[in-house]
Amino acid sequence: MPWYVVTHLGVGFETDSYFASGALPQLIFLVVSFSLAQVLVPLLATEDEETFRRDAWGFFIAVSALFSLLAVLLFVTAGYWVPLFVPGFSDKAKQLTVSLSRIQLLAMVGNASVAVLWSVYYARQKFVWAELSATFANVAALLFLIWTLPHYGIASAAWATVLNLGLKVGLLLPVLGRWQMPQWDSYAMREAWRRIQPFLLGQAYSRTDPLIDRFLTSMSIAGDLSLLYIGQQIYSAINLIITKAISAPTVPRLALAAKSGDWPNFRRIYRHRLLWMAALAIAVGIILLVFGEALLHLLIGHGGITAGNVRMLWWIMLGLIGLLIGGTAGQVTAVAFYAMGDTKTPTMLFVWTFTIYIPIKVLVFLHYGLLGLAIATSVHLIVNFLLQLIILERVTARPKVLSA
Repeated sequence: MPWYVVTHLGVGFETDSYFASGALPQLIFLVVSFSLAQVLVPLLATEDEETFRRDAWGFFIAVSALFSLLAVLLFVTAGYWVPLFVPGFSDKAKQLTVSLSRIQLLAMVGNASVAVLWSVYYARQKFVWAELSATFANVAALLFLIWTLPHYGIASAAWATVLNLGLKVGLLLPVLGRWQMPQWDSYAMREAWRRIQPFLLGQAYSRTDPLIDRFLTSMSIAGDLSLLYIGQQIYSAINLIITKAISAPTVPRLALAAKSGDWPNFRRIYRHRLLWMAALAIAVGIILLVFGEALLHLLIGHGGITAGNVRMLWWIMLGLIGLLIGGTAGQVTAVAFYAMGDTKTPTMLFVWTFTIYIPIKVLVFLHYGLLGLAIATSVHLIVNFLLQLIILERVTARPKVLSA
């Protein structure tokens, strides 16, 4: 969908406004999807069928209701908070960003609901339909976008996102099974709240990176925000595929190994996945370096995209290579902590490194522009992964401490 938008419209204030309008919903999606998945999957994976269905309904209703209320509040106040995120935009671009943000708040509710439903599927190790249903929804939303964008402009891209999430919820909802009245004080509910408290605020803080990127690039020339976003989205798509294929399936296995105290097997599982991640990251990196510019010309170098846009995007992606290396490998080490019931260590570690990284990122952007911003992002993610790995290796080497 981002590919079709930029190739049809080019990169400019309209695409900048569209991608900026999704910043807050994207932030909330990242926080909720990561927080809920890492907390709910280990809890639900060990429950019997009746308890599982009851708690699954409870989590779905609670999260959907909470984010519906949040969406209403943000919708009403959008005229105040949206311009704060894009101070460099013109008045026309700010007004467009406000209207698009209000549409995308509906997608935010869908994202939160989908995050719960994905967690339910993963807890039962049912991965195929979770991904296949997303494919159907993506195709339908893309067809809707192709049909409406020439007639209704950039607003149709925001509505396509809403349609996408609505379809995903509808296709995934049957996993909840027959209706069960939630038990709000159940063990899973209480334990989820206990685990998610230190996790949620830390994740909300550490996931503000897209907002900082939009804030900084809004003060650059028109189109820079769109190019950075496209580069990030390409890596996000690659990371999503790799993570879902390699990292996500390990969560139930890691949770069961941790619960039984089988720490040698626990280490074997995450180390094996790290080797897979490293091999894939190296392969993608080599392809990008050797064939990247030619592939980008083939994929998006037409329509409203110029040769200069493609070359700049290629340089941005080279600078962002750490999104692939540190992002995918860091996800493996993070889920290993979550499977042990430890949401605090990886969250606080990321918070500390992110706090140091923010002023460095701003200074680098002011001196070196988009490329400096991309490289700073890569360095941060790689350093964070290495620190996680060092701590994880030390902790899992002391099974008596973990068992206690």
